[in-house]
Amino acid sequence: MNTLFDKIWDSHVVQKVEDGPSQLYIDRLYCHEVTSPQAFDGLRQRGIKCYRPEKIFCIPDHNTPTHDQDKPIEDEVGRTQVDTLARNAEEFGLEHFGMMHPKNGIIHVVGPERGLSLPGMTIVCGDSHTSTHGAMGAVAFGIGTSEVEMVLASQCILQQKPKSMRINIEGKFGEGVTAKDMALYLMSKLTTSGATGYFVEYAGEAVRNLSMEGRLTLCNLSIEMGARGGFIAPDEITFEYIRDREYAPKGEDWDKAVEYWKTLKSGDDAVFDKELTFRAEDIPPMVTYGTNPGMGMGIEDSIPSLETIPEEGRGSFLKSLDYMGFKPGEKLIGTKVDYVFLGACTNGRIEDFYAFASIVNGRRKHPDVIAWLVPGSWMVYDQLKKEGLDKFFERAGFEIRQPGCSACLAMNDDKIPAGKLAVSTSNRNFEGRQGPGARTVLASPLTAAAAAVTGVITDPRTL
Repeated sequence: MNTLFDKIWDSHVVQKVEDGPSQLYIDRLYCHEVTSPQAFDGLRQRGIKCYRPEKIFCIPDHNTPTHDQDKPIEDEVGRTQVDTLARNAEEFGLEHFGMMHPKNGIIHVVGPERGLSLPGMTIVCGDSHTSTHGAMGAVAFGIGTSEVEMVLASQCILQQKPKSMRINIEGKFGEGVTAKDMALYLMSKLTTSGATGYFVEYAGEAVRNLSMEGRLTLCNLSIEMGARGGFIAPDEITFEYIRDREYAPKGEDWDKAVEYWKTLKSGDDAVFDKELTFRAEDIPPMVTYGTNPGMGMGIEDSIPSLETIPEEGRGSFLKSLDYMGFKPGEKLIGTKVDYVFLGACTNGRIEDFYAFASIVNGRRKHPDVIAWLVPGSWMVYDQLKKEGLDKFFERAGFEIRQPGCSACLAMNDDKIPAGKLAVSTSNRNFEGRQGPGARTVLASPLTAAAAAVTGVITDPRTL
């Protein structure tokens, strides 16, 4: 019996090249402003149009500032990229959710929340965190700019079929543990290359019990283990999330779609190239201590001592700690925090703001902390306002910013200054990722909130 990955992949193969890649049909292409300009130029040079424009959606997110979005972008490079995407979308007849558009936001937040990303689809974007959409029960992965051009021109892509891996997480989470902690825990066990060459299916009781927001977070981080993508079989939680969303099927089409979606699961006797099982009870609230997302540990633990690191990895381990200003064997609890960032395609959804609020409740932002709370889309922003959470956060000393990728990556105004330490809900802690010389500790919204109100790295379970 085939795996779910086989089912979706094989049903989208147009033709197979002998001893080569498959020509794979793509159901949805998302374009943002950073990786698409050269792809559109390629079409122009060849004098061709987009093959299936109705399958393509353009959304600027990386370079959009999170304040004064009604004014021209001050940064010239950012403004040029955002304006170029708008022009390209108009010229090629593509749907475009530009800045201040009610459907604008981070692509990987907008796609699922609008019902554009659906079970059984193949979904691509010129962005590594496209794996997020796998939470919908889709095969979703990032592609390069030349491949974006390929999909614009033909709605197909040439791809080698990855191997399949299933990661089972059984049991129930302890207190204060979230999907973000689950992902950081898996990366600490598998390392950043542990899933290279694989497409990962997440399964098990703890995964089935995740909300859609939690599933989106987990799948978002698949790429950080080296995987081509990650996904979760759709179920009643998926169907309820999609129901009545703007682009979701309606009426009889809905009934037919759900009937098909219910078939999207791996068979009981499906064989994976690799299978791993973990216990949810073993997962604590997690933080990273180094400069890749695999350098993670339980928040109460100590940074590994040098003797526990294989000899060939000690140089890079020490270089990483030197950049972060940490030492082997050190605990991070109590470390002073300068910035806190809630947002990104990892944790910029409404549930992430609820989690953050649950810790803030009855407390105030620490005066020494600069906090950026950035919704992943205008839909999230509007919901925060509708529920009065913007006022709740204001009373506690926080400000809700306008949607965008924000401080996840140093491509807009929201940069962490050199040397400053940020506790961030984003997905990457590479050197300079949040700004030249910035130091990043990745954590869940609960742990980020605990740092924001105490001014130091704090176990959220103590609050």
